[in-house]
Amino acid sequence: MGALGRALLWLQLCALARAAYKLWVPTTDFEAAANWSQNRTPCAGAVVQFPADKAVSVVVRASHGFSDMLLPRDGEFVLASGAGFGAADAGRDPDCGAGAPALFLDPDRFSWHDPRLWRSGDAARGLFSVDAERVPCRHDDVVFPPDASFRVGLGPGARPARVRSVQVLGQTFTRDEDLAAFLASRAGRLRFHGPGALRVGPGACADPSGCVCGDAEVQPWICAALLQPLGGRCPPAACPDALRPEGQCCDLCGAIVSLTHGPTFDIERYRARLLRAFLPQYPGLQAAVSKVRRRPGPHTEVQVVLAETGPQPGGAGRLARALLADVAEHGEALGVLSATARESGAPVGDGSAAGPLGSGSRAGLAGGVAAGLLLLLLALAAGLLLLRRAPRLRWTKRERLVATPVEAPLGFSNPVFDVAGSVGPVPRTPQPPPAQQAGSSSTSRSYFVNPLFAEAEA
Repeated sequence: MGALGRALLWLQLCALARAAYKLWVPTTDFEAAANWSQNRTPCAGAVVQFPADKAVSVVVRASHGFSDMLLPRDGEFVLASGAGFGAADAGRDPDCGAGAPALFLDPDRFSWHDPRLWRSGDAARGLFSVDAERVPCRHDDVVFPPDASFRVGLGPGARPARVRSVQVLGQTFTRDEDLAAFLASRAGRLRFHGPGALRVGPGACADPSGCVCGDAEVQPWICAALLQPLGGRCPPAACPDALRPEGQCCDLCGAIVSLTHGPTFDIERYRARLLRAFLPQYPGLQAAVSKVRRRPGPHTEVQVVLAETGPQPGGAGRLARALLADVAEHGEALGVLSATARESGAPVGDGSAAGPLGSGSRAGLAGGVAAGLLLLLLALAAGLLLLRRAPRLRWTKRERLVATPVEAPLGFSNPVFDVAGSVGPVPRTPQPPPAQQAGSSSTSRSYFVNPLFAEAEA
């Protein structure tokens, strides 16, 4: 087999494997400014202090001089060529100043479940991942930087983190036995900590329609880590009827298109179609395409999340309707059996009318209006039924009395106000509410027999 044949075979195997890469971002390097309390590498002559009770591995890439240095009880310094430490008088660097010691921040602050600490190796412009899928999924290959130091907390231990493979310190682990031996070694203990466990081996996703990430069980820890800087609470969405896709920690503004598919559906081909033919026409939108569990039930579907990120709202709804039209026209060729969509409301402060797509809340509002109209019709029917009974007889007799010529008005004394000893004009009695007028069993103390109707009925 020639070089071209081997390349084609490799591409076919990659397409079949469909493995995604997740790259670990933060390091414990000495020169990384984010690792220091002053947000800068300690200057010459400074006092440097590491947490005494924390184990850490630190890569040092240059030479540094300090007036004092407190080392951790358990740790290691990996020195690059030409790197090292030396003594330097305090104040040697005029820009350093005689401030507080430079403190190396807690190396245990980095969690495996924090979506902010991972980057997808196959990310494309315009595409994003829901929060649960930003953390390595069970079919992903995990890569730690080979030339940098790091430390990862594996979580509380309730559920092991499962991935396809782990690449660390130049080694790739695809078997649980080999990975467990590394994690138990000194190099492994310096880089991974906590009661949690790390497992490998389920294999790559072999389904062209995609595979479920498998992080739903640990999503509470994912969301807790993501929202920790915000006090554990989601920021308010900028629109009414906001949506929360499967795998997302907080509500967002936009639209969700759900696809049911047949055996010929290819999620990578559909993602490429969305990226090439649709997203360029809708600036300010980002899309996430993934296989998720359909609730309720064990079945799956493809979730297309369209998130509004630009200053001009409404694009998500228009794109969702365009995708529905595309399925109606090309669904058979794409392997899509059906498609549904939901859309959030207009952003707060925007007076534009809602589009025809409609969200679940707007559908509920329409149902509420219909129910209200039905209740109104029932109330009118009940009112007509009451009027057909005793009140109607009275009004009929009253109309007959009015039509009869009389020489004097049929006045009467109101027994409610006909109290002995009262003087002056009789005060006007407020009319009772309609329910009391129509009901014959009222317990109101103002109830009396109307002599007008009593005389007419006599």
